Amino acid sequence: MMWSGRFSQPTADLVLRYGESVSYDWKLYKHDIAGSIAHARAQLRAGMLTQAEFDAIESGLRGIEADIDAGQFHWSQKLEDVHMNIESELTRRIGAAGAKLHTARSRNDQVATDTRLYCRAQIDACMALVHDLQRALVLKAAEYAELRIPGYTHLQRAQPVTVGHHLLAYVEMLARDAERLGDCRRRLNICPLGSGAIAGSTINLDRAGIAAELGFAGVTENSMDAIADRDYVMETLFCLALIGTHLSRLSEDLVLWSSAEFGFATLSDAHTTGSSLMPQKKNPDVCELTRGKSGRLYGNLVSVMVAVKGLPLTYNRDLQEDKEPLFDSFETVDLALRVNAEMIAAMRLNPERCAAAVSDPLLLATDLADYLVRRGVPFRQAHELVGKAVAVAVGSGTPLNKLSLAQFREISPEYGEDVYSVFSLDRAMSLRTNPGAPNPDNTARRLAYWQAKLA
Repeated sequence: MMWSGRFSQPTADLVLRYGESVSYDWKLYKHDIAGSIAHARAQLRAGMLTQAEFDAIESGLRGIEADIDAGQFHWSQKLEDVHMNIESELTRRIGAAGAKLHTARSRNDQVATDTRLYCRAQIDACMALVHDLQRALVLKAAEYAELRIPGYTHLQRAQPVTVGHHLLAYVEMLARDAERLGDCRRRLNICPLGSGAIAGSTINLDRAGIAAELGFAGVTENSMDAIADRDYVMETLFCLALIGTHLSRLSEDLVLWSSAEFGFATLSDAHTTGSSLMPQKKNPDVCELTRGKSGRLYGNLVSVMVAVKGLPLTYNRDLQEDKEPLFDSFETVDLALRVNAEMIAAMRLNPERCAAAVSDPLLLATDLADYLVRRGVPFRQAHELVGKAVAVAVGSGTPLNKLSLAQFREISPEYGEDVYSVFSLDRAMSLRTNPGAPNPDNTARRLAYWQAKLA
C-alpha cells in the first residue's frame, strides 16, 4: 500500500472493497495518462528527471495505454483506483523512474485534473450529438413544414400551429442545451494540477506549461478551492439533466401523437416494441424509456449535490461519489440522443389525421375575438362575446363556423357578414406575422437559419 509506512496493519478486505473505485474510475485512464505525461515533462524541465527517465516514463505510459485499449490490462482492486493501478504498473515495467512520477502531486489534484479532462471530452462529444438530433428535427420539420395540427395548452386544443413550428421548438431548446454545455466547458477548462493535496508543493513545477500541454485555458488560483471544487461536475450534471428534461417532453409529445386517439404520427417498427400478451400492440418504448431516464439524470445531479453540500475544505473521501453519477449521466444522455435522432429520422406524419384534428373551428376562437377587436370592441368584451358564441355552438351541437349570421348577431351586432372569413386556416396562419409565430414565412426563415447553422 502507498501509505504502508504509517500503518502496522494491512487494510481490511471489506474496507478495500468498500473504498475501491477502480471498478468504475478506470474510465479515466486516457486522461490520467495524458496528465501524467504532462506532469513528467514539467519534472524534466525542472531538472527532476533526466531525459532518459522521462522517455522511459512516457514510453511506459503509452504501453500501458495500448494494453488498456486492447483490453489486456489487469486492474487490481487492492490498488484502489485508476491512478495507483497505472503508477504501480509503470514502476513495475520501468523501475525507479516510475516511482518518481508522483513527485509534487497528489491523487487529489490528479483526480481533479482527470475529471475535468473527462468532462471536457465528453461535453464535446455530447454537443455533437445534440447537433445531430437538431439536424434530424430540422429535416423532419422541413418535410412537414406547413402541415397544420392543433397546438395544445393544458392538453386541450388551443390554436392552430404547424408540425414544422412544433418540431423547431425542440431545436430551440436543444440550442440552449448546447450553449449551456459550452459555457460549462469554458468554466471547467482550468487546470488544478500542481495544487497538491491542499497547499501545493515546495517543489514548484511549471503549472502553466502543464496546463498548456493538456489544452487548459489556465490554472486554478487557489489550491484549496482547486481540490475541493466539484462545481463543474454538478454544473455538467445539471446540463445533462436539462437535456433529459427536453428529451422527455419531446417523448411525451410523440407518445400522444402516435396514439390511436391522436394518430398524428407513426413511429417506425424499428423504434417500437410489441406486447408479450396483446398481439396488436405497437408501443413507443423509446419515448417511454427516455421519459423514465430523465428521473435517473435528476437523481445523479441530486446525489452529487447532497454529497458535496456539507463538506469542509478540502478533500474528503465523499468526493469519490461524484464519478459513478457523472459517468452514468453521460452514458445515458449519449444513448438517448443517438436513439432519438434515429427515431425522429424514421418517423412519418399522417396528414389526414392532422387535417381532421385542425379542422376544429374552435381552434380559431381567439382569432374570432381578434376580429371583434379590429372592429373596435375592447378585448375583454370581445372575449366574452366569443365565449357566448361558443356556448351557443356547443349547446346546439353546431360547429362554431356553422352558426347563422342571425345567431352571431343575436349575441352582438358587432358580428358582421364577413365573420366567416375568420374560419379560414390559410388566413389565420398568414396573419401571424410577428417574429416567432407559426407563419409559413417565419417557419421557412427559421428552417433556413438552422439548416445553415447546423450544416
